[in-house]
Amino acid sequence: MNKVELISNLARKTGLTKAEAEKAYDAVFEVIEEALVEGEKVIVTGFGTFEVKERKAHKGHDPRTKEEITVPALKAATFKPGKNLKERVR
Repeated sequence: MNKVELISNLARKTGLTKAEAEKAYDAVFEVIEEALVEGEKVIVTGFGTFEVKERKAHKGHDPRTKEEITVPALKAATFKPGKNLKERVR
């Protein structure tokens, strides 16, 4: 399902217009993004948890040259599904 389909389904299920549903969709993801940028964890009970995890720098190999390289540390947004979502997807 892509963004357009998600917005259409959201409008149908809530009785909002597609324009209103798109505003709601954009607002929800903007709030989640802002929280993650601030280092906050976002917990949506029954659905899952969004958070930023730090990955340490480590040694790796360039697949083309086989040369050893250092992969820099980075922060990555992650999602862990909640218990209800896991059970429904099974």
